[in-house]
Amino acid sequence: MHSLIEALVRHKSCSLIGMEKNTGKTVTLNFLLNHLPPHYRVAVTSIGLDGESQDQVTNTKKPEITLREGMLFATSEKHYLCRKMVSEIIDVSQERTALGRLVTAEVKQTGKVILSGPGSSQSVRRWMDEIEKKTDLILVDGALSRKSLASPTVSQSMILSTGAAYSANIDRLVRDTAYLVELIQLPLETQNEDNKIYLTGAVTNRVLESLMNDKTKADKEIVIQDFTKVFAEQLLWHRLTKNHHVSVKQKSELLAITVNPTAPNGMVLDSDKLCRMMYEATGVEAYDLMKVESLELNV
Repeated sequence: MHSLIEALVRHKSCSLIGMEKNTGKTVTLNFLLNHLPPHYRVAVTSIGLDGESQDQVTNTKKPEITLREGMLFATSEKHYLCRKMVSEIIDVSQERTALGRLVTAEVKQTGKVILSGPGSSQSVRRWMDEIEKKTDLILVDGALSRKSLASPTVSQSMILSTGAAYSANIDRLVRDTAYLVELIQLPLETQNEDNKIYLTGAVTNRVLESLMNDKTKADKEIVIQDFTKVFAEQLLWHRLTKNHHVSVKQKSELLAITVNPTAPNGMVLDSDKLCRMMYEATGVEAYDLMKVESLELNV
């Protein structure tokens, strides 16, 4: 069993988050679905739109999502009608999305589907609560542009996809990804009740500057809800954390980083170098899953 799958099956839920479009989230999702144990009862949905055969912006070919018999999935009415599989409807939600009501179904014969699921973290959480007893694992295909859906309130674990589509400059790509990983891995709030400052809203540049300029707040623990609340620039954040301890009320485990070394314009980074630099910068295992699949097929 691949080490990523070994880490994944220790959790009941996992969000897949991309630094940018075309960084390999769908490749990651398909890899997980293909490598999970056959007896595993898996449910999957997306908070955006995933599984189309062609990117509507770049007109490049995209990997489709294949689900096997016994898996559960949730998608909009519009895309449920477009499925290329045999499935049985379990539930039709009264909650409407722009593409119709949310349909939850079980795959009866392996096939392809476009996923367009709940549109808010609250809706995702409600769906997960309803489906949890029927599953061993729930996978939520997310989007970093909608940070709230990467929140620990949604899932226990996450996998971060990054790559050349975000930046073809390998140093910038690694630096920016490492900053996000740093935020994801912020420590949990300490048990000590003294000397704490609680930030309940968005943590912006202005908030950081205010904290650093207020000498009465030096040496205090700054507690935020979770990493998705941070919208501050990297340099300013690091100025703050030099002299302040920052913690979170909630966190989920980052299982791995997956990389796509190919940009939509055809530029390709060195996959081995990228994975090595990511690991050195973050301490988190980084995988090019297209390469892993290729190696497995050639064994």
